[in-house]
Amino acid sequence: MNRARLFVISAPSGCGKGTVLSRAFENRPVFYSVSYTTREKREGEEEGKQYHFIDRRRFEKMIEDRDLLEYARYVDNYYGTPKLPVVENLARGNDVILEIETEGAFQVKKSYPDAVLVFILPPSLEALYERLKARGTEDDATIRKRVSKALDEIKHSYRYDYAILNDDLDTAVKDLLEIVDSERNEQTALRHSTKEDDAVKLIEKVILDAKTSSLSNLEK
Repeated sequence: MNRARLFVISAPSGCGKGTVLSRAFENRPVFYSVSYTTREKREGEEEGKQYHFIDRRRFEKMIEDRDLLEYARYVDNYYGTPKLPVVENLARGNDVILEIETEGAFQVKKSYPDAVLVFILPPSLEALYERLKARGTEDDATIRKRVSKALDEIKHSYRYDYAILNDDLDTAVKDLLEIVDSERNEQTALRHSTKEDDAVKLIEKVILDAKTSSLSNLEK
């Protein structure tokens, strides 16, 4: 039986999802889908590793040709997942990992109802802001725009199958692998579904902390 699963991982920019994923799947036989984007390449990034970096005209041609599984605009840039590699790898029995934002995740869930959605939460908005600031790649206005977007994404994380907290890297990696293994074995008991669920409480705590933080005026 082909038990290949499609895992969709989302997290706010600066939450460290790339580090969590590289640690979690470094010794796992999974297909890691590389998205296309129109944003500029950051220092240390490589073409075809973090993203395929293309111009807006080429991206819009991919949309027109229906070559994308999903796509969205995020902070003035396009991001999208190529369809063919995902379909081919699932057919071969390979688990597929998509690292995309919330709008794209829900597009995938609509096309693939069996897709497993996992949201990685930051410990707080302040921690997210400081991490983005430490990158030194964007001005403060852009960073605040990203943090504001992060709060909106976190509010949508209730619709995910799972939510984990990236407060400690080892714990976050362990939590993610437990989710992957349980889904591979068709055990879905870890999915959150009620207001009493620990994952839901994590989401509520991050949102509540945001309302009382020094960044709370981002919503206004």
